[in-house]
Formats: sequence, C-alpha cells, structure tokens
Amino acid sequence: MNPPPADAAAPRPPRRRVHTRARLLAAASELFLTVGFARTSIEDVCTAAGYTRGAFYSNFGSKEDLLLALFDDQAAQRMTELEQLAAACEELAPQERARLLVGALLRVEPAESGWILLFLEFRLVAARTEGLAEQVSAHDRAVARALADVLERALPELVPPGASAGQAAAVILAAREGLLARTAAGGVAAEELLEATAAVLSGLLG
Repeated sequence: MNPPPADAAAPRPPRRRVHTRARLLAAASELFLTVGFARTSIEDVCTAAGYTRGAFYSNFGSKEDLLLALFDDQAAQRMTELEQLAAACEELAPQERARLLVGALLRVEPAESGWILLFLEFRLVAARTEGLAEQVSAHDRAVARALADVLERALPELVPPGASAGQAAAVILAAREGLLARTAAGGVAAEELLEATAAVLSGLLG
C-alpha cells in the first residue's frame, strides 16, 4: 500500500516516538502470533517492549488500533511484493501472467500461518463488536483502494471489461479471505483449493 504524499510543511514525529512505536509493534506482533489477540493484554505488550502504558497510549488508542496497524503493515508489504512480481513477469503471455499474479495474491506462505489464525480470530471479535466492526470495515476499504491502485497501474489485465479496478480488488480480497478460512490447516486439500481458485479467478479476471 503506497502511503499518501507527505506534506512538507507538516511536522514530523520525533525520532524517539517513531522508535517507540516500532518497538511496540514488534513486541505486539510476537505476542499476538504466539498466544493470540484475546489473551494478550496492553500490559503484556508494554512489558515486552519495555515501556509504560503512557508510552503505549501516546502511540495507539487501543489494543485493536495496534493490531490494525500491524495488519496495515502486512498489507503494504503484500502490495509491494505484488508490484515487484508484476514488473518481473511483464514478458509472459497475458493468460499465464494473469494466473501467476492471481496465484501470488491468493497464496499464503507457511511463514504466514500465524497471521492467518490471528486474522481470523480478530474477524470474529470484530463481528461481535459494533464499533470495532466499523474500524475493520474502514481498514478493508483502505486495503481495497490500495489494491485497486496497483491493478490500475501495474495489472490492468486483471480488471475485466465492464468492471472497475475497485470491483476487481474487492473480488480478489474476498476470495483471499475465504481461502484463509478454508486453508488455515494447510495440507493437500488446501493446495488443491488454492490452485482451483487461482485457475477460475484468473480466467474470469484475465
């Protein structure tokens, strides 16, 4: 996800605060992936990072805000990887390129398995919490806009005639989320479902 252009006149956060935020995110990431979102408290994160609750609240409004920030970082990394892959396979035939790129969008590497479970856990929590559900929806819309931007700039062949880049992005993300829920345990069945989804989706989009 590409960040919005910085306003040259806008004050930058102090370097110490940037460092504090990074340490809190790193500590939270390890805890969330190890014991889960519900079983990790703000106090746990502060202790692991070596900061007080005051330092936490100067950077994040809540534990949910912290996790959404981590999800933002993950989404940004995926968008960067997708653009790099798009540039690397420009010489492929359109259908082959479409299938490769859709497969890359949908595939979840083994190292990401912890993020899958964390993502699903947080979805369930958000679904039962009205205010949090809207926060998650806002996050989803931001990720969809970022993916639509990538599609328009680097992957126009994945936007079917008569559809917008935003609609294509929404379908791809929905398919990925469904795969996350169905393939969290991994195995042969998960791989077969991934291949089938990539084949069908690339055919429809490409």
